[in-house]
Amino acid sequence: MNQVNTCLKRIFTIFNIFFAIVGGTIIGLALLSQVYTNINGNLEGRTTSLLLLYIVGGITMIIAILGAYGAHKENRGCMIAFLVCMVIGSLMLLRAGIVLSTNRSQLEPTLKEKLELLVPLNQATQEAQDMANNLQKLAQCCGLFSYEDWRTDIPDSCVCNDEEVMEDLCHTVTYRSIMLTETKNIYTEPCFPIIIHYLLLIIDIMVGIIFSLATLALLGLALSSLIIHQMRHPNRATVVLSVPAIFAPSMPKYQELQNPPPKYQESPPHY
Repeated sequence: MNQVNTCLKRIFTIFNIFFAIVGGTIIGLALLSQVYTNINGNLEGRTTSLLLLYIVGGITMIIAILGAYGAHKENRGCMIAFLVCMVIGSLMLLRAGIVLSTNRSQLEPTLKEKLELLVPLNQATQEAQDMANNLQKLAQCCGLFSYEDWRTDIPDSCVCNDEEVMEDLCHTVTYRSIMLTETKNIYTEPCFPIIIHYLLLIIDIMVGIIFSLATLALLGLALSSLIIHQMRHPNRATVVLSVPAIFAPSMPKYQELQNPPPKYQESPPHY
């Protein structure tokens, strides 16, 4: 005998299928990131983040399979385990989302303070200079806060080509290098505002994803709680909401009978 409502079981199954798709997507993103980093030879320092993505995706899929199996077999132990996972997951996600949202405003001053330690760039370490040059080529910018961060050693990564000059992305600067006066067309925009813009965009996307997953976990919590309740009380009658009497149409005080009784006829007296 089925103890769980069939419609509720189907809704819960669809939820777990979607939940499993989310886990598979996370694993797929981890695989793509690993392939990309292997091609570019930048796997060092990213092993921990990739491992974390694999773990999160795997756990998500396992929880989805556990919930689907528990609902299909009406196994109370599996459903309780799923419920506990949803409670823990929703709390962790909400905490992470709140912390990330709170610290968002502190990102710009903190990053600015750290990058100011690299100025002047022409005296920074070779690693910092390589990072700045790659960033300038990619983002079409010059210097962290200004082209003057390079003092008089403006690198070629700051220099615009003719097409970029026509697109009004550059401006002309004149400076003295050793004993000569040089003129270069360099990118107008510094790199720090571009870095901040994309970092804040990434944080906003992450906050949206985290709160979406938290909402999904709360939905799973509610559905699993209903299923466990029906398993514990299989014979309890379903509660049906009735319309209050004040909204129900009232019967008329007087109503004509469909089959009125025959009229009383006085019988003639018998003599």
